[in-house]
Amino acid sequence: MAKEKPNMNVVFVGHVDAGKSTIVGQLMFQSGLIPEQEMKKLREEAEKHGKQGFEFAYIMDKIKEERERGVTIDLAYQKIMTQKWQITIIDAPGHRDFVKNMITGASQADSAFLVISAPAGVQPQTTEHLWLLRTMGVKNICVAINKMDAVEYSEERFNKVKEEVSALLKQVGVDPEKTTFIACSGLKGDNIYKKSDKMSWYKGPTIYEQFDLFPAPELPTDLPLRMPVQDVYDITGIGTVPVGKIETGVMKVGQKVKVLPGRTGQGIEGEVKSIEMHHEALQEAVAGDNVGVNIRGVGKKDIARGDIICDANKPVPVVEEFIAQIAVINHPTVIAEGYTPVFHVHTAQVPCQFVELIEQIDPKTGEVIQQHPKTLKNGDVAKVRIKPRGNLAIETQKDNPYTSRFAVRDAGSTVAAGMCIEIVKQK
Repeated sequence: MAKEKPNMNVVFVGHVDAGKSTIVGQLMFQSGLIPEQEMKKLREEAEKHGKQGFEFAYIMDKIKEERERGVTIDLAYQKIMTQKWQITIIDAPGHRDFVKNMITGASQADSAFLVISAPAGVQPQTTEHLWLLRTMGVKNICVAINKMDAVEYSEERFNKVKEEVSALLKQVGVDPEKTTFIACSGLKGDNIYKKSDKMSWYKGPTIYEQFDLFPAPELPTDLPLRMPVQDVYDITGIGTVPVGKIETGVMKVGQKVKVLPGRTGQGIEGEVKSIEMHHEALQEAVAGDNVGVNIRGVGKKDIARGDIICDANKPVPVVEEFIAQIAVINHPTVIAEGYTPVFHVHTAQVPCQFVELIEQIDPKTGEVIQQHPKTLKNGDVAKVRIKPRGNLAIETQKDNPYTSRFAVRDAGSTVAAGMCIEIVKQK
């Protein structure tokens, strides 16, 4: 069966209590994806736990739990059909310790909703979320100012929060003038699926309408096949099934592929036996699709989260070292040579060492301010030489922007973000 509508991946990002899951749950309920009787069950369960109003969030949480048990491949992602798209919703957890999932989530997204709580406004993590979205190449960001019911649907409060967020958007290079701000309430269902009658002053789209206002994702099908592995399942009757989003290229049944770096760094070759998306077998899948694949010759021991499935004829390089341009976002002190944090590249996490601070760059003009700075602090942009302390597959921005970006994390927070610009391949 052919896919009727093109897929768009949309991530919902926001502080832990901003109400992302409630918005997504409400969206699914109002668009008819969750039957009334199931909603009733969840509502009763929420009340039993003294959590009235949590029933919408339970929809997403139930999915997370099923996903952790590995019951099915694609429950982590929810599908909603709009006029134009098959929307795959990625609900990125807001807790600090979940940022690594959030990085992986955002790296799969074409567009994003940044959810802000109207009563709380901008919170410490809001800036970090924006930086991550930018680093991960999510160009289309819409801001949902949620919980408007908690501020009596006040236009004044909406404008105040909009102003605060606009200042942050400018900092990360997003034009607030071109950004849509939605006034909504996930709990009460205002401007989620249907227009609200509580805010006559609000003239913008609903969350559901906004999906179709996002520009079409650019599908880099002309680049070589790259599919970073998000999870690996063992499915009875099929075998080992790596799951993830095809970032670039096309995957066909019968295609020769290579899994890199694999356990050894040398990778392992195989052949695509079957491709499945949303429980349907496909002959081919393209950039932008979230799929599960079974590869002849590749077993459970050969592949893990963080590996990349690539075209055997044009494999991804496994690097000895690389040169990157980074922006320091949030480091408690300063970064100096010898520093070895964890780099999050596509779905991989590898400790890497800063072996040389080459030059500091003016972020506004791109000109070099200083050769070989001693240290880098928050807000600095620099060119640096990095040596992985493990096997790392990464490409240059020029060769493949989709597999060149990374976030640098240390002690539970994102210290820097950047992209690879030159590489030295492993011998």
